[in-house]
Amino acid sequence: MKKSVIERPTDQSGQRFAGTLRHRSQYLITNWIRELALLPVIVLLLIIGSSVNAQFLTASNLINVAQGSAALGAVVVAETLILLVGKMDLSLQSTYGLAPMVGAWLIVSKDGQGLGTMWNPYVGIAIVLLVGALIGVVNGLLIVKLGFNAFIFTLYHLPNEYIYLGSQSLLGIPVSVWVTGIIFLLAALFLRYHRVGRAIYAIGGNAEAARAAGIRVDRVRIGVFIVASVLAALAGLMTAGQVVAVTSNQGSNLIFSVFAAAVIGGISLDGGRGRMLGALTGVILLALVTNILVLSAIQTFWIDAATGLIILIALAIARVIGTERA
Repeated sequence: MKKSVIERPTDQSGQRFAGTLRHRSQYLITNWIRELALLPVIVLLLIIGSSVNAQFLTASNLINVAQGSAALGAVVVAETLILLVGKMDLSLQSTYGLAPMVGAWLIVSKDGQGLGTMWNPYVGIAIVLLVGALIGVVNGLLIVKLGFNAFIFTLYHLPNEYIYLGSQSLLGIPVSVWVTGIIFLLAALFLRYHRVGRAIYAIGGNAEAARAAGIRVDRVRIGVFIVASVLAALAGLMTAGQVVAVTSNQGSNLIFSVFAAAVIGGISLDGGRGRMLGALTGVILLALVTNILVLSAIQTFWIDAATGLIILIALAIARVIGTERA
């Protein structure tokens, strides 16, 4: 007599779950590899720098490197947010110079080539951020709604409160470095865990699909432009504090370094792809290269040439990663 055989139905839901889990794990591993891809290069630069100059790995030099790249880092965060929503903003370097210029103009005496109104320095700082926000509103409306493609003197005698971000230290580390570090951390957490942060990636990946999913694409994009311009204004305030002046050429050519750091760090020019950790490694790499060249007494021409080469490499990388989406 044959025994009846009862076959259990295949647990398809379990298989799907296992497949999803494997895909998710592979996705996370790939992302981490992509984000940390520059770490070996940074380690190599540290080795090269220490062999080039004995002062390279000293605490004072590394702190100077961090302080010198803090303002750049803040603008890189700003541009990264804009790139993630599938747009670009070349005016950030202008905001970087204009906003602190306007604020300083209102708080500096006539002897310091200011307006002579002598407003409270804290009011001046608020005006710097307000100017940044207003520029962001204008840029956002022109670029998002209308489809646009994305002062000439030096002010001295700036009050201590106005230059605090760029001139003071906390626990032996410049305040500007603390602030930029916090900006990177908050931006990374926001993009990862906040619904608007996730919406930014969705918009950059496919704006029409995001709109169909109920995301207010234009509102998010305009908001990103405002935040980015405020960050650029804040970065300009850092630089003003470091040099204790606001110059007419502040921010000149800054945008090239910004794009180089962002793209080398894995931020796609096509939008919707990249992380703040990658952008941070791009800033660190760029700062280390510049510092090594300066310590090697390389002429400014060659430093600019090296930066240009890094930009070309960044564009080549952008060409490659721009065609792939995680």
